[in-house]
Amino acid sequence: MTLAGDRQIDGLVEAAAAGARLDRWLASRFPDLSRTRLQALVAEGRAAVDGVRRKAAYRLREGERVVVTIPPPPAPTLVPEPLKLSVVFEDDHILVVDKPAGMVVHPGAGRSSGTLAHALLAHAPSLAGVGGADRPGIVHRLDKGTSGLLVVAKSQEAYQSLIRQLATRSVSRRYLALVHGRIERPRGTIEAPIGRHPRDRVRMTVRPPGHGKAAITHFRVLERLGDFTYLEARLETGRTHQIRVHLASIGCPLVGDQTYRRRATPPFRDPALSRLVAESDGPALHATALGLDHPVSGERLEFHSPLPERIERLLGHLRANG
Repeated sequence: MTLAGDRQIDGLVEAAAAGARLDRWLASRFPDLSRTRLQALVAEGRAAVDGVRRKAAYRLREGERVVVTIPPPPAPTLVPEPLKLSVVFEDDHILVVDKPAGMVVHPGAGRSSGTLAHALLAHAPSLAGVGGADRPGIVHRLDKGTSGLLVVAKSQEAYQSLIRQLATRSVSRRYLALVHGRIERPRGTIEAPIGRHPRDRVRMTVRPPGHGKAAITHFRVLERLGDFTYLEARLETGRTHQIRVHLASIGCPLVGDQTYRRRATPPFRDPALSRLVAESDGPALHATALGLDHPVSGERLEFHSPLPERIERLLGHLRANG
């Protein structure tokens, strides 16, 4: 039964597609709908072949007419909040924002308001129909304490394109970080799988081969400041807490990162430095550069965000005090 607000998409099965599975044919024919969304519609009985509801594995025949009934998107569970947003770029398809440290990207345990997702819905209400209901248009995230650039999809077409680009690693992401320890080599690569910590589900950790997801981080030393190192990190993969976990794994946790700072990391002997770290709203990590292909035009876009004052103050203090 078609209800008010439903819309329908349909198509004829061509000779070349005869024998294809229904779900795969739909994914190739209607790329504006995600594979997950299409599978859910088929499972709900919303896909009919010549008027008969079929399952995802049904093999199509030439000349059959496929009709999919799509209900309207659910009402957003988020209440838009007109919070301050630093918009770096915006058009009909994507939105690039510069997130401040201290802002959570989307609702989760213990945080039901005041997130970037709430602010995005207030800025662009059409995002409610893109991606997940609680993560409107969000294709990747930054930790609460990490500042910097983040791209958001404003259309389903853009959402699918950005997801593909992240999967194929064509999105470039560069970060600036201040870490404990003096790294002598000028550059390096950390390649170690990452997974949930076996005893602390809040934390991630480097896991033995076969027990985590592949993760690769490249780094380049920018400046050595006594017992600290200022560096640039480039992500080849995008695992949860990747830079924080990888740098901690080589004995160089991020300054201000209480989650991954090792017990062996010496305490700050400088009260002024300790105060600056406490005021910095999180680890000394900033997403400074973001590169991607525009989802519609294909043009390569590069965005940059200057180092925030919270990290500039740390660097200035270390430079001035040897």
